[in-house]
Amino acid sequence: MIFSSLEFLCVFFPAAFLVHCALPSTALRNAWLVGVSLLFYAYGEPVYVLLMVFSAGMNYIAARGIAVSGHKKYIVWADIAANLGILVFFKYTWFLVGSINQGFGTQFKALGVTLPIGISFFTFQAISYVVDVYRGKIQAQENFWKLLLYISFFPQLIAGSIVKYRDVNAYLDKRKVSVPQAASGLRRFICGLGKKVLIANAMGQAADAIFSAGAPYINILSAWVGAIAYMLQIYYDFSGYSDMAIGLGAMFGFQFQENFQYPYGAPGIQEFWHRWHISLSAWFKEYLYIPLGGNRKGSIRTGINKFAVFFCTGLWHGADWTFVVWGLYHRFFSLLEDMLPFLTKMPKIALRLYTLFVVCIGFVIFRADSLGQGIFFVQQMFAGYSFDALKMGFAMQQLTPWFLAMAAAGLALMAPIKPIAVKVKKAVSEGMEGSWKYRVLQAFLSLGAAAVLLWCMLRLSGDTYNPFIYFRF
Repeated sequence: MIFSSLEFLCVFFPAAFLVHCALPSTALRNAWLVGVSLLFYAYGEPVYVLLMVFSAGMNYIAARGIAVSGHKKYIVWADIAANLGILVFFKYTWFLVGSINQGFGTQFKALGVTLPIGISFFTFQAISYVVDVYRGKIQAQENFWKLLLYISFFPQLIAGSIVKYRDVNAYLDKRKVSVPQAASGLRRFICGLGKKVLIANAMGQAADAIFSAGAPYINILSAWVGAIAYMLQIYYDFSGYSDMAIGLGAMFGFQFQENFQYPYGAPGIQEFWHRWHISLSAWFKEYLYIPLGGNRKGSIRTGINKFAVFFCTGLWHGADWTFVVWGLYHRFFSLLEDMLPFLTKMPKIALRLYTLFVVCIGFVIFRADSLGQGIFFVQQMFAGYSFDALKMGFAMQQLTPWFLAMAAAGLALMAPIKPIAVKVKKAVSEGMEGSWKYRVLQAFLSLGAAAVLLWCMLRLSGDTYNPFIYFRF
């Protein structure tokens, strides 16, 4: 089950929220959320619910062991190895076997295991919990069910963001949900739903058609349309799910941190990574980069540490060399900005265009089914000057009125509109909270959200295209 499905919107979410509101205590609400979260996961992965519960149990025991044992270092290393071992087995087995076969001419066969949805997210959350207990930043949770709720909470379970236990542990013990908070959370959820259903799905249809087409159909026009479409798709899909998770969390009394801050407006690749998938960047910084030595052991060691972070960032996204190359590609431009400081001193508009250009090319490699296809598409983006009827006809087929309208909306919404909107709303509502003018403003916002929700539901009921991009992660 995914957030952008009619089953979730019409059945699962209303039932989960209304019962949660009706329960009289936090303990009962926690028990309810554990149950519905496991049910949510079981809807798509019935067998792997046991894996997730096992992961929570293993990390619960490890944290409790660290709290009472004199061998803390051995426990934390064993726990990290076990977590990464599970992740490697389910996510990277076929990739490792395939790479060995290709490199050494062997014919080993990989086990036919499927990728559990969200394993990259809940594994990293579990590791951060145990490591923070080891570092003394948090106390080990004595109640297993509270830890299981942290691991399995459905808003951020299958698409992130990566939530640290220390950021939500207070809400596990005590939380309140007010009507204004629930209304704000619902509007945030609908905003994310609109991003996903209206913009990301429209871009995804064109990107899928172009990247699955054969070489005879691709020229410079279709290659650029596919590249831009996918760049918009992955942003509005991913940030849309993050918005939905933040909104749902607020409706249940949890406050999740932002995961995107208008990355396509970043003035440089280094700044891009401060704004893109913020929870993942923060995780690698805190649990990999700094433990490796960060920038404390000289420039050469710092460069190696950053290389390791970008390599792992790419590999985290998927078990394919395309993701690894994508991560190292971003490391190259990050290094270039360090070596050539004048790049970051260009006019802001030039910096933003440079960033968009680099990110767009990188996502071509990210989206490609193989490195060969990615290189072919990049070549066509700069040298595909063939305009025969077949190629032009195929390119024009993608430029439907709906695609053009959503592409225009996507490009416009890349700008930092939300901070401006917040300032405007604050200025308009200043001094009139509780008045009839303030209620009219809130009603206007609610009507706008209701219109977007209705529009999304109509799109979902009439269109079978609704991909779940995180199957690759």
